[in-house]
Amino acid sequence: MQPNKKSGQKMSHKYSFENASAVNQPKSINAQLTGMVFGLGSVLAATVFLTGCNPTEANLNNDAANEAKNIDLLNVSYDVSRDFYKDYNPLFNANYQQKHPNIHVNINQSHGGSSKQALAVANGLQADVVTLNQESDMNLLVEKGLLATDWQQALPNNAVPYTSTMVLLVRNGNPKNIKDWSDLARNDIAVVMPNPKTSGTARYAFLGAYGYGLHHFKENVKSPAKTDDFIKNLLANVITYDNGARAATTTFTQRGLGDVLITTENEAHLAAKQFAKGQVDIVYPSYSIVIANPVAVVKAVTDKKGTTEAANDYLTGLWSTPAQELIAQMYMRPSDAEVLAAHKDTLPKIETFEPVAVFGSWKQIMQTFFVDGGHFDQLAKVK
Repeated sequence: MQPNKKSGQKMSHKYSFENASAVNQPKSINAQLTGMVFGLGSVLAATVFLTGCNPTEANLNNDAANEAKNIDLLNVSYDVSRDFYKDYNPLFNANYQQKHPNIHVNINQSHGGSSKQALAVANGLQADVVTLNQESDMNLLVEKGLLATDWQQALPNNAVPYTSTMVLLVRNGNPKNIKDWSDLARNDIAVVMPNPKTSGTARYAFLGAYGYGLHHFKENVKSPAKTDDFIKNLLANVITYDNGARAATTTFTQRGLGDVLITTENEAHLAAKQFAKGQVDIVYPSYSIVIANPVAVVKAVTDKKGTTEAANDYLTGLWSTPAQELIAQMYMRPSDAEVLAAHKDTLPKIETFEPVAVFGSWKQIMQTFFVDGGHFDQLAKVK
C-alpha cells in the first residue's frame, strides 16, 4: 500500500523520542522510558490511522512500487507479420508504461513459416504468445498441452484480431496479362509460392486456388475432376517452393524469378510500396480465400515465468483502436468493421470463402491435403 503524503513527511520527527520526553520533563529513567514508549505508540497509531497499514508494510510496499521491473516476452509469429509487430510493439509499450510506469516490457520476436514456428514451440521454444496464421497450428499446441482447449474464447472474435486474403503479385505492367487464378495454369507462366509443408501462407495459396477451381467449375470437393486438372497444371508451373512467405517474396522481387507470386494481400502491398516499388503490380483474383490470423497466450510458459498478465495485455491490445488502425495501414483487414470501412480504397471488397466452409475442419483439411502422400503431394508430382 502506498503511504499518503502526510504520513510520508517523516511524521515521526514531530513525535520523536526527544520531544516526547521533553514535554513532561520526567525526573527518572523509568519515566523517560515510559514517555518514549508512549511516543512510539503514538507514531504507530497515527501511521495506521492515516495509511491503513503499519509502517513496515508501508515501507515495503513503497519500495516495491518504486522498483523498476523488466518483463521479457517472446512473440513467436508467422513470416510476413514482422513489419506489423515492428510497429505494434512500441505502440503497446508506450500504452503499457502509462499504466505501469515502473515496468518495462522487452518484446522479442521470432518469425518463420507458421507451421514451422508452431512446431518449434511444440518442441520447446519458450513462447509467451503465439500469433500465427492458421488454426491447425494452434491445434498442434493444444494437443501438446501448451494452449488451453478454449483458447479461442479468451479473446474477442475467436481470438482473430485481423484477417487477410490471397492475391497475385505480377511484374510491373503485367506483361503476361494475368487476371485470375486460371491464368496460373497456362503453360507460359512461372509461379513462385512458399512450401505448403512449412508455411501456412502456402496452404492458403493452394486452398485459394483449389477453392477457386471448385467455384469456377461448379464442382463439389468430393468429385473435383476439372479442379484437380487445373491444380495439376498450376503446380507444374511452380519453379520454387520457399520455406516461408517472406522468402518467396525475396525470390520474386530480388532474385527476379517467376512471372507471378502467390502471396497475402498485406505482403503484396508492402512489396509494391516498399520492397519492389515500381517493379510489381497487384492483381486481385475474382474469388479468393479468407486467411484468419489467430493469437493466444501460451499459459504453460507464462504461468511459470510470471508473465501471464503482461502477455494477456499484449494480445488484448491488438483490439484497441490504434492497433486496429495500424493493422489497416499495414494492409491487413482489421476485425473492427468501422476501421476496415475507412480503408476501403486500399482494402477493397472482394468475394471470398472460408476454408472450413468448403473443405471441412482444419483437421480434415490437413489430413486430406497436406499430410505426406496427401492430395497436394499427389497433384504436385504430376508434370
